[in-house]
Amino acid sequence: MRHGFAGRRLNRTTGHRNALLVNLATALIKHEQIKTTLPKAKELRPYVEKLVTLGKMGAKNLHARRQALAQLRNDTTTVEKIFATLAPRYASRTGGYTRVLKAGFRYGDAAPMAVIEFVDRDADAKGQDSGPVQVQGDEARA
Repeated sequence: MRHGFAGRRLNRTTGHRNALLVNLATALIKHEQIKTTLPKAKELRPYVEKLVTLGKMGAKNLHARRQALAQLRNDTTTVEKIFATLAPRYASRTGGYTRVLKAGFRYGDAAPMAVIEFVDRDADAKGQDSGPVQVQGDEARA
């Protein structure tokens, strides 16, 4: 019997699973839409929604900001986006900040894929900071 075992293990150790959720949450907040496997997306959804709820409380107290920083391993740019951009956007919404859409099956192993995104997301945020990394002095060589 599985009584009292909440959450999915995702075939990982506890530390690996926690690091995975932090990385997925950071990517989702940064890009506002990511594609991952369906079980990971379903596990990520409450994690991110609790962070947005902290962001909504954060305008009033410093404790919520510090809780979000602790959850996201002191990633200040991501936390700033939660408190400055996402919290005002969802101020009138009481929950349900993300949606999970099924996206077929992966070619290699037929794993069920999903797209997790913010409701009313900013389409310009997708693909932010992706692309070739420009090393300083690279343009002089070209």
